[in-house]
Amino acid sequence: MTASVSRETRSARTHVVAAFAAVYLIWGSTYLAIRYAVATIPPFLMGGTRFLIAGLILYGWTRLRGAAPPTRVQWRAALVTGILLLVGGNGAVIWSEQHVASGLVALIVAIVPLWIVVLDWLRPGGTRPTLAVFIGLALGLAGLALLIGPDALTSHGGSGLDVRAALVPVFGSMLWAVGSIYSRYAARPSSAQLATGMQMLAGGGAFLVVSVIAGEPRRFSLSAVTPASWAGYVYLVTFGALVGFTAYIYLLRATTPAKAATYAYVNPVVAVILGWAVAGEPFTPRMFIAAAIILGGVALITLANAKRPQPAQNLRSEFSAPRTRDVATAND
Repeated sequence: MTASVSRETRSARTHVVAAFAAVYLIWGSTYLAIRYAVATIPPFLMGGTRFLIAGLILYGWTRLRGAAPPTRVQWRAALVTGILLLVGGNGAVIWSEQHVASGLVALIVAIVPLWIVVLDWLRPGGTRPTLAVFIGLALGLAGLALLIGPDALTSHGGSGLDVRAALVPVFGSMLWAVGSIYSRYAARPSSAQLATGMQMLAGGGAFLVVSVIAGEPRRFSLSAVTPASWAGYVYLVTFGALVGFTAYIYLLRATTPAKAATYAYVNPVVAVILGWAVAGEPFTPRMFIAAAIILGGVALITLANAKRPQPAQNLRSEFSAPRTRDVATAND
């Protein structure tokens, strides 16, 4: 009996370690995959088809397993959340990676927790941040200023940084935060998998509308897509959205939400290292210091919030924002 329990314990521990490795490495690598995907695939067309495919698979699989059909109100909430998180938040990441290094984008969007704290505080009946959270906010903003600020003071950027393109994910991270707060109170199914599948479907459809408005389908040619772009695209659909999501759902059930949220500190580091090692992206001492400051601020905010119960959230994505329950993706 004891030997059997021991084997089960070891097996469970192995599964948890594997799930953490998947969330840390896969979600961190999606930034590089996006860079290759958008090299020859229009960004909004890429995002829309990617989320529609992943959403169809996830939604269909969940419904086949017996999940109840969602209501009209739940679909409406999924549409709003999908637009804010995917089109607004993830779309900013996808578009900006045409002009800004993937590792730098990952560091910029690590400020999502800062936006969430500020917006949640400013809303009617919002929660006033604690002193530790205020310190975390100050650190995060200081790190962001160090990361982008020096280049914004020159006409072309001292390190060749496209400042305007770098500010797009800053705005996108705010939309992601708005969607995250909205999703806490919006109607959604009891199944986290079904809710995320719905958000992927709704967000993917909205993505395609933006793609058509931008004229992407007219300019797109399948023959022009390189093998590297196809590889990035397939990786985002399969590993980024489906494998990474499944691993995160498992972690939320097998460990504490605070531990599961540690991907927020690891993903940007993985993205920077991969961008530097694989794609030859720059990694300067200033970026290293800014990254340490930003992630330190995120850590303070996460640890302070982990001490009190947090409402559930649904979707994750290329945004490495700490979530305390449920998921968010699709980057992913």
